[in-house]
Amino acid sequence: MKPIRIALLAALVLATAARAEDKKPAAPAAKPAPAAKAPADTDRALYSVGLAVAKSLDVFSLQPGELEKVIQGIRDGAAGKPKFQLDEKSQQQVNELARSRMSVTAEREKTKGAGYLDKMAKEKGAIKTASGAVVIPEKQGTGATPTATDKVKVHYEGKLVDGTVFDSSRKRNEPAEFPLNGVIKCWTEALQKMKVGGKAKVVCPAAIAYGEQGRPPVIPGNAVLTFDVELLDIVK
Repeated sequence: MKPIRIALLAALVLATAARAEDKKPAAPAAKPAPAAKAPADTDRALYSVGLAVAKSLDVFSLQPGELEKVIQGIRDGAAGKPKFQLDEKSQQQVNELARSRMSVTAEREKTKGAGYLDKMAKEKGAIKTASGAVVIPEKQGTGATPTATDKVKVHYEGKLVDGTVFDSSRKRNEPAEFPLNGVIKCWTEALQKMKVGGKAKVVCPAAIAYGEQGRPPVIPGNAVLTFDVELLDIVK
């Protein structure tokens, strides 16, 4: 439950900082100076803190009213005036809420993914592997085809069914290298349908990707994943 602890940690850090400020000795009375404007990079960093906390809360699928309660908890913690203290019971309640919300999200993904898989399997030139991965060639390669025990070098971009990008070697501008038998089964099978220099769209059923558990908060349970893959080389 790592993402849950991140959210709680953020609130705790804010609360600790606020309490530390309260304990500082009072300064002699003086004419207040105009508030200094935060540098642009500091503004960006602070905004990024908010984005990070928001991302860590994805697992809860919060409704607007529920989000307001979370924000109130952060405000109270930052002011050093929480309605109650975080304890073992609170952590248990957070975990139970996360599990229940993840279960609902996983069922939704299962239904959504089934239709998407069926649609992609009907695309022109689509090939199905033994375990149900769908490979849609976009550019035929002219090099060798890797085996399950080969190490490959690829560029890729991974997306959820709704188009959300969850990982991309292209954005990092750094190709990935890994043995084909050391990644998800979908990749192990799909890349053996490609040749070096080729590009393909690889659609992975949840069962041969990250399954019912997913990889919260980025990949929900039962998520069907799509990877745009370019097979650059077989690493000797």
